[in-house]
Amino acid sequence: MSKYDYDLIIIGSGPSGRSAAIQAGKLKRRVLVIDRKDRLGGVSVHTGTIPSKTLRETVLNLSGWRERSFYGRSYRVKDQIRAEDLKARLHMTLDHEVDVLEHQFNRNHVETLNGLAKFVGPHEVEVATDAGEKTRLTAAKFLIATGTKTYRPDYVPFNGKTVVDGDEFLEMAEIPRSLVVIGAGVIGVEYATMFSALDVRVTLIEPRDTFLDFIDSRLIHDFTHQIRENGVDLRLGSAVEKIEDAGGHVELTLDNGRHVRAEMLLFAAGRMGATSALNLDAVGLKTDHRNRIEVDRKTYQTAVSHIYATGDVIGHPSLASTSLQQGRVAACHALETPTLPESPWYPYGIYSVPEISTCGMSEEELQERGIPYEVGVARFRETSRGHIMGLEHGMLKMLFSLKTRRVLGVQIVGEGATELIHIAQAVLNLKGTVDYFVQNTFNYPTLAEAYKIAGLDAFNRMPIPEEFKVRKKSPELVKEPVKKEAKKA
Repeated sequence: MSKYDYDLIIIGSGPSGRSAAIQAGKLKRRVLVIDRKDRLGGVSVHTGTIPSKTLRETVLNLSGWRERSFYGRSYRVKDQIRAEDLKARLHMTLDHEVDVLEHQFNRNHVETLNGLAKFVGPHEVEVATDAGEKTRLTAAKFLIATGTKTYRPDYVPFNGKTVVDGDEFLEMAEIPRSLVVIGAGVIGVEYATMFSALDVRVTLIEPRDTFLDFIDSRLIHDFTHQIRENGVDLRLGSAVEKIEDAGGHVELTLDNGRHVRAEMLLFAAGRMGATSALNLDAVGLKTDHRNRIEVDRKTYQTAVSHIYATGDVIGHPSLASTSLQQGRVAACHALETPTLPESPWYPYGIYSVPEISTCGMSEEELQERGIPYEVGVARFRETSRGHIMGLEHGMLKMLFSLKTRRVLGVQIVGEGATELIHIAQAVLNLKGTVDYFVQNTFNYPTLAEAYKIAGLDAFNRMPIPEEFKVRKKSPELVKEPVKKEAKKA
């Protein structure tokens, strides 16, 4: 028996903690998951990924958003949609997620403990429960998967009703008639566009002159046009100087002298690593200015070799999908079990209205690296499926190397973008070329057919490979056919 209580203690039950625990369980190791909440799942299940995506689907269904191009904007009566309608589906989904997670833990013999954990020694943590009890536990290895918490600066007068952060936003008592969102990051953009689909008057404020800079600029240009057409008042380069809670509304003063008034303010300008309660000094670990932990990006080991960290607490890309992969890899490395490495190209999804998803390099990255390339573009309205669905917008863009013909990057904006991107991910990781999209048949009618349209768009402008060219035989190599003498009768 080991001298420790557990082989692996995981602090946090979000996507990365969840996958690490299940992996350790399948390896038949003694594993414990500690979470401060009374229900498992972490931020992803309770206030982040799952709630926001469920809310988006509920909004699009109840508002009749997808049918507007056929039946008009009054297809559904928006005034009849209440906050309770949005939250009903949300709670059903969250209950199901927690039930599935608890079943997975039980099936893989993963132990759980509710409480707030902190390090008291290199291999020991103290867990304080809500009942006031304190328990000390030891482990050979630790995984920190505590995620992030909302950034709440002092100059914002949060009150939980008219001035809220991303977590409080889901608990709204009623749908506001007007909403101002500060921060055009992923969270801000998602919520701003969702409520615009409900015909809420939305103002999205970003102090920088650009937003979502990691996305291809042509895609952002197309996305910006669509959300403005949908009613979002996008204010770029506008820093907030003052926020006043006037009771029934919120008043904002911008540095350019403009004023913005709305019934509700959502502050979504950044998140902080949830590490302040861990007492990391006890094990000699430091964090950056946003309380995030630095790790080796191949093994997810911290500066202390027996302590690992995964998920949002280590920073970019801060995706639930990548966190799931990180947890598995970290658990295998910590428990000295060989495993497959992560693929170099992963999809990035933004669940706004419309969706955005990318995989691989952007056009700006190719230009910075001096890589010669060709572009292929397809519009969803060019596809028969797009006509059937009533899509007026949507674009798929692919980038190909002129030297190797390989796919270098794919960017999609529009309906189903986060699903469609996986075709690009597969071709990228298998080092496929533009020829794949020209040679292969796609189901018709589908939105995936846009890949073939974009592939042909680029293919028709790219140099023809030598092996495709018809080679003419040299004159000197052409021999006259030998005439046979006619047989004598």
